[in-house]
Amino acid sequence: MPQLFEAFMVICFGISWPLSIMKSIKSRTAKGKSIVFMLFIEIGYVFGIISKIIGHNITYVFIFYVINLIMVGIDICLYFRNKKLDEKQ
Repeated sequence: MPQLFEAFMVICFGISWPLSIMKSIKSRTAKGKSIVFMLFIEIGYVFGIISKIIGHNITYVFIFYVINLIMVGIDICLYFRNKKLDEKQ
């Protein structure tokens, strides 16, 4: 049962990232984004993954951590792309 609630937590956090990625793609600007915030979120997911590995607690929830890590990484890449586009304008 605890794994189910952990999965719900990570899924709820993860729902926002596809929306953020789409906004980054459409807006083509880094305005309103915080790279520090995104980096802390990314680091948090890395620590969650490390915790699962070290604790030998790799369950189906692990995949949600990895998916979220990838989505935040994509949004970070889009931030730097959009920052360059902002500088050109």
